[in-house]
Amino acid sequence: MLIYKVLREPEFAAFRRDGHTHGAPVDLTDGYIHLSTAQQLPGTLAKHFAVEDGLHLLALDSEELDSIRWEPSRGGDLFPHLYRELRADDVIWSRPIALGPNGHETGDLA
Repeated sequence: MLIYKVLREPEFAAFRRDGHTHGAPVDLTDGYIHLSTAQQLPGTLAKHFAVEDGLHLLALDSEELDSIRWEPSRGGDLFPHLYRELRADDVIWSRPIALGPNGHETGDLA
């Protein structure tokens, strides 16, 4: 199953440069990297990135990640949390997320 990480432009640039990341400031504070399923992604974008442009979406295979836990979060829904650094070789694909007049446009998530 594909799951997703949203990174801001500076976070994405550092990830590409270093080949790994411990995540955004909220991830560092919480001690794990916040991820979302395809169904959770619109809510994540609306809640945490509502008017931000310059975002990047990273797709990961949940079955290939070690140190992942599915834990209750927003509304009691189980969210994937990664308890280690995110590495470049974890990423199946990445692309920019456009900010359109009706919010973020993620396109086909397959």
